[in-house]
Amino acid sequence: MGMGPEGAFRRRRRSNPDLLRKHKVVTKDSMDSKIREAIFRQVEQEPFADKFGLKLVDLDEGYSKVVMVFTPDMENIFGKAHGGALFALIDEAFETASNSHGTIAVALNMNISYLASPSKGSTLTAEAKEINRTNKTAVYEIRVVEGESRLLASCQALVYRMDKPLPFLD
Repeated sequence: MGMGPEGAFRRRRRSNPDLLRKHKVVTKDSMDSKIREAIFRQVEQEPFADKFGLKLVDLDEGYSKVVMVFTPDMENIFGKAHGGALFALIDEAFETASNSHGTIAVALNMNISYLASPSKGSTLTAEAKEINRTNKTAVYEIRVVEGESRLLASCQALVYRMDKPLPFLD
């Protein structure tokens, strides 16, 4: 039972403070609480998120987790999950992760691979992780799973980072 490179990195990251500093790993305490609260508030008030039942459950700098229940009104003509429903979940995680630094970030590209269809009524989780950031762009990896680990979709996405604060920060 081997562990993939991602799991090995997580294990090293937890146990090696020098590695944490070297890779500038962000902890929950490092995100500005004003930004976190404002993004949570915006998602709760967003009509699109409400329409799809998208719930932001975790947020940190460059990281987001969003959940959604797959309901019958999200089915395509074959009775399976419509790709647009999964895209909506992916996009919400991408949007919140990429704007978590407190400045406006807008999508430039999203490349999604749909790997499986969810079970009816299942809870789906999209987790977005920043994998590279420059002054002008950032790249995110977003994975959608059913339950704890059944991979449904994988996405790599690119944003343009504007040098403007989020307009809803009070």
